[in-house]
Amino acid sequence: MTYALVTGGGTGGHVQPALAVAEELVRRGHARAEVRFVGSQRGLEATAVPAAGFDIDLLPGRGLKRSLRPSALLDNVGAVLGAMRAFARSFRMVGRLRPRVVLGVGGYASLPCIVAARLRRVPAVVHEQNAAPGLANRVGVRLGAHAAVSLPGTPLRDAVVTGNPVRAALTDVERSPVTPTLVVIVGGSLGAGRLNEAALGLYDSWRARTDISIRHVCGPRNHDDISARLHALERADDALDYTLVAYDDHIERCYAAASVFVCRAGAVTVAELAATGMPAVLVPLPGAPDDHQTRNAETLVDAGAGLLVADAQLDGAHLAEVLDRLLADPAELARMGKAARTVARPEAAARVADLVEEVARAA
Repeated sequence: MTYALVTGGGTGGHVQPALAVAEELVRRGHARAEVRFVGSQRGLEATAVPAAGFDIDLLPGRGLKRSLRPSALLDNVGAVLGAMRAFARSFRMVGRLRPRVVLGVGGYASLPCIVAARLRRVPAVVHEQNAAPGLANRVGVRLGAHAAVSLPGTPLRDAVVTGNPVRAALTDVERSPVTPTLVVIVGGSLGAGRLNEAALGLYDSWRARTDISIRHVCGPRNHDDISARLHALERADDALDYTLVAYDDHIERCYAAASVFVCRAGAVTVAELAATGMPAVLVPLPGAPDDHQTRNAETLVDAGAGLLVADAQLDGAHLAEVLDRLLADPAELARMGKAARTVARPEAAARVADLVEEVARAA
């Protein structure tokens, strides 16, 4: 028997809230085997979901490229064919499993599964992390799916504001910043070129320091290049404790130990910063739909929990200046951490689970 089919993913911004809700459903007594996932072969969920102990079915294909270049158009022909195969497989899967409810979290795999569920008259819920809803969730709501959103004012019909689900491993974090002072630089599950560049510049500026340590999470696709460039920067007399990793499976340890994060302002990142009470230097992704990362960042900045730096202004020298000013004032960092918790919604996973169960009962 399948109680809930959780579909979507691609990046941590989709996968982590989905896992948080799935874990909440298990905590409420639903068997882990009754909460199944459907994701993309190319997405983070292909490894993250099994690692969390849930079964997952993977769909072929990928999203469309937004370009008129001949190579992109050719790739998009393949993407359309892949989407057709993904829908056919989703339709068969929903028919075979007959879940009580389908939960879509956005991303490539979400759309075919939500459409298949509605065609088979299976009730559906979608959760939107950002202020600007994605295509899968917009289509899902038009087909009758119930909507949960992270932010007030998100334009989805009759949406319930739940906040953005954060895993219990993070809501349970008790911060105890370590010595030497730990700075974490992370660009999300895919990495961020501008943050990676700034991190290397920071290494060059701080190479002689012994009072600071840096953990740089550069993203799997960037790791080989950044590692080679870091090696080229290193000198025999460097004293800085600098750790480079592609991805961090236990980011909660960073939240517990760090004094400050330098990061993008994706919805999940902002929710995690708030939940853990982490001061942050926020660098919104330029060109994000409706500039939603700036809006996300302003939630923390307006509360006094973060500093906003424009992507175009970020380099190693500017980052060193901003961090030096922050780290010189421990009392200010403590105040920022308390301010971050004032905008947290630690109950978000429970509120989404409430809606999932309500929709399943009403079917």
